[in-house]
Amino acid sequence: MKIHTLKIKISNKWIGDDSPVFILAEAGINHNGSIKIAKKMITEAKKSGADGIKFQTFKADDLAIPTSKFFKIFKKLELSDSNFEELSDYAKSNDIIFCSTPSSLGAVDLLSKLHVPTIKIASGDLTNIPLIKYAASKKKPMIISTGMANMTEVKNAIGAIESTGNKKSIILHCVSAYPTPPNEVNLNVIHELKKQFHYPIGFSDNGPGIEVPLTSIAVGAKILEKHFTLNRKMKGPDQLLSADPTQLKQIVTKTREIEELLGDGKKRCQPSELENKINARRSITAARTIERGTKITKDMIVTKRPSLGIEPVYWSKVIGKKTAKKIRIHKSIKWSDLLDK
Repeated sequence: MKIHTLKIKISNKWIGDDSPVFILAEAGINHNGSIKIAKKMITEAKKSGADGIKFQTFKADDLAIPTSKFFKIFKKLELSDSNFEELSDYAKSNDIIFCSTPSSLGAVDLLSKLHVPTIKIASGDLTNIPLIKYAASKKKPMIISTGMANMTEVKNAIGAIESTGNKKSIILHCVSAYPTPPNEVNLNVIHELKKQFHYPIGFSDNGPGIEVPLTSIAVGAKILEKHFTLNRKMKGPDQLLSADPTQLKQIVTKTREIEELLGDGKKRCQPSELENKINARRSITAARTIERGTKITKDMIVTKRPSLGIEPVYWSKVIGKKTAKKIRIHKSIKWSDLLDK
């Protein structure tokens, strides 16, 4: 049974069962705090064929306590509000969708001011209901990552979004391990999320290589988020598990190929099968020459290739019919060869 899901529009792109997979390059913090690198990531993501690029909007003081082991790292990787405005404009000029993950209410306000077409909630904030509700109140489509979560927590987050009147969620299966062990990727969760929610379901990948994200497409992900970097040898915690421009382009190309392979799911004879359909299937055939006006009995007919006449499924309907003309041995019998009565 086909599970109905909503279609949600992000900028000029539709996300849903009948739409192409939306590919989101996760720039994250791989810009290393450099606006120049961030801009280069935008141009390379566009060249690779990604639909959108996502950053992370945060201030270290909003994200972690000063004694946290990550505080100093976050502090070095901060971008200013003016940086984000510049990046948003630059993405628009490169015709690629710009979005970001806010870490505070102020960050939500900034992104709203920049008119981002969607707001992404990170896995770490799945239980941060105040942030989720505030972001959802902006009435933009919400992309929700679900790393570290159980189904109850996912339902609570979606319920928080819906409580604001926002009915535009996109849910990403995710495992928040960097990199994710292959035996814990658990892509079949995508099937379960499709059963539980009527929103588009996708996958956020936190591993190296391209095999896992491509497999997620085959499993049914309609949006794919993949960490992106200019060079996997750059410094930074996420560089090694990210796709470089060549790999991102491979992901885009292979995703489009997989979409062609998956098709529309409607079972029918394909154009490439038509000739084989005639040659491989059988039709009801005269086992001997049958004179005009003869009542057909089962010993007068057989089923043989090619399928140029009446299909064998109508065998019982042919028996007892009278011939309208002489039918020679080995000839496929057509309905026009038989009388109606």
